[in-house]
Amino acid sequence: VQLQASGGGLAQSGGSLRLSCAASGRTFSRYAMAWFRQAPGKEREFVGSITRSGSASYYADSVKGRFTISRDNAKNMVYLQMNSLKPEDTGVYYCAADQYGNMDRRLMDYWGQGTQVTVSS
Repeated sequence: VQLQASGGGLAQSGGSLRLSCAASGRTFSRYAMAWFRQAPGKEREFVGSITRSGSASYYADSVKGRFTISRDNAKNMVYLQMNSLKPEDTGVYYCAADQYGNMDRRLMDYWGQGTQVTVSS
């Protein structure tokens, strides 16, 4: 599975952005999908994930209630809708694929290349 994230950019505090992740291959629906982010000087951290069918999603406490993950298996796409953005949401956002729905970055099977999100105060 090859992943390509897009949609990052500059947003003001309180604003919104929508990230997209396009996946190649016909096995997309076999993978749970996750989003991670990495701020300068910090470790890559879990943001949220969605099950293979899209029936359930899980979020880090820091983004719960503000971010929403969705997927379209027919289009091989996963999305991260980010609302009420805060400066601390700034970082490079990565999509990742994993067969088992893990939230540990060390267990992901595939990674996208990342897209920069910058939130100004």
